[in-house]
Amino acid sequence: MIAAGAPAPAATMEHVGTFVWRDSADSFGGFSGIEVGQDGQTFYTVSDRAHLYWGNFQRDADGRILAADIEGRAHLRNSHGVPLKPGYLGDSEGLAVAQDGTIWVSFEGLDRLISYDHPEAAATTHPRPPELPGMKVNAGLEALAIRDDGTIFAIPERSGGEHRPFPILTFRDEQWGTAGEIRRDPRWLPVGADFGPDGWLYLLERDFKGILGFTARVRRMQITDDGPQNEQILLETGQMQYDNLEGIAVWQDDQGIRITLVSDDNFLILQRTELVEYRLRD
Repeated sequence: MIAAGAPAPAATMEHVGTFVWRDSADSFGGFSGIEVGQDGQTFYTVSDRAHLYWGNFQRDADGRILAADIEGRAHLRNSHGVPLKPGYLGDSEGLAVAQDGTIWVSFEGLDRLISYDHPEAAATTHPRPPELPGMKVNAGLEALAIRDDGTIFAIPERSGGEHRPFPILTFRDEQWGTAGEIRRDPRWLPVGADFGPDGWLYLLERDFKGILGFTARVRRMQITDDGPQNEQILLETGQMQYDNLEGIAVWQDDQGIRITLVSDDNFLILQRTELVEYRLRD
């Protein structure tokens, strides 16, 4: 691991492959978060309609995804065990899975953080996050990540102004805190985050250009006691190169760090669910 405060090395992203994922279930699609196991095989995804999917990837000899086999799906529940309805109460956006298997999900609409002991469990509720500038319906806690020490990091989709930095919220021991701010570039909005095996925080950002489609950007940074340091922009996609990328997972194989991205098709026939993978070359 690179020491905090050390100069960031040059890095490039090498495209590994793009897999178009399809399934006939009515709940399939709208994926806004993804977690991939450190073996690169197991996965969880969450949709923005409160559905959780999990399964295993089949890969070829070069590590490209050949299939995403669904082993289970669950409708996320409230604390009384009642399935969440899409919309204000069921707009699930961020996903993080702790080392003990606890599933953490952030919601916008009614901004909150919920945990689940397993996919079919009733929700465990936690204190509501502080109200921040820019947080409103459909612009709440969008990006979620968990550090090895169990601290949750959450970043809202909006900051309250094009030149106002994005705050980084933390949650640990039932207490909310902050870990500094991330520079905002007016075009880009955070949609996903994950801590890599190198200890860096990887941030997926999106820009929507109307009929010209979506572009995406991946930044990484080190989280220190003085806030984010040593930021690097690793990737910026072209217009309509991919669909609406919203979720990011960072893991490692025997060749180094891999990044898996998933797109939200908005349940529209003109869009598709893509699994896009890159390899980080330092």
